Amino acid sequence: MDLAIIESLKKSLETGKKCVLCTIIDEEGSTPRSVGSKMLVWEDGSIVGTIGGGVLEYHIIQEALRLFREDKTTALYSEEFTATEADDPKAACGGKTTVFLELIGRKKELIIFGAGHVGKAIARVASFLNYSVTLWDEREEFANPDNVPWAQTIACPLDEAFERYLSFHKLTHVVVVTRGHSLDTEVIRNLDGKTACYIGVIGSKRKIAVMKENLLKMGVSKELVDRLYAPIGLPIKAETPEEIAISVMAEIIAVDNGANVKGLRQPLDV
Repeated sequence: MDLAIIESLKKSLETGKKCVLCTIIDEEGSTPRSVGSKMLVWEDGSIVGTIGGGVLEYHIIQEALRLFREDKTTALYSEEFTATEADDPKAACGGKTTVFLELIGRKKELIIFGAGHVGKAIARVASFLNYSVTLWDEREEFANPDNVPWAQTIACPLDEAFERYLSFHKLTHVVVVTRGHSLDTEVIRNLDGKTACYIGVIGSKRKIAVMKENLLKMGVSKELVDRLYAPIGLPIKAETPEEIAISVMAEIIAVDNGANVKGLRQPLDV
């Protein structure tokens, strides 16, 4: 890989700036660049490196910008391009190039509401799995970097957290494990209308049933209530905070990977 691309990619990862890595993965006939040629594209359309210039490169930049606009959750896009005289007489090389585009720089994010034993354990496991973790609790003695060094911690009133500190996107996962039933309900109420690919809530089946009924009475959308993963986690008979953390993160991984989560959530017989 070109040294300039390596250095630019490293800088983007360190600063959290998103970019699209474009790589030629297949070629047929006469093409301007060979398999393995790479180019980086940023949100303003600027580039480092080249995959051949001309019509092909223009098309690839447009596809990269489309990835930014649509905020693809998979961060992957593949397209086949052909340079012909009909496109551009100067690019009439008579070949075909296939390019792979990968959105880089945005990690999967986990927002945990509740910094008690379970929330703390989930933060630790999620950090190990390379999720960007944010942990909220209104109690500063719980939500602080000394107590939870594996996550960004936020200690403030709930409304303030939503207004000032938290953002939601298609790679956001939410886990609700606060100190009490009423606070869990208030968190879910604030999540209505927010973008997230997973929202899980801890609690017994009876508690969850009551919570859902109350949420609907409060005017929370049925769409949100119906897509809650509750009770949270895969049914592995977890008891300790650490075991619960494993069951929760296993469920999140299953959701991210498109596994049969409904089948995995079936209660164990023994």
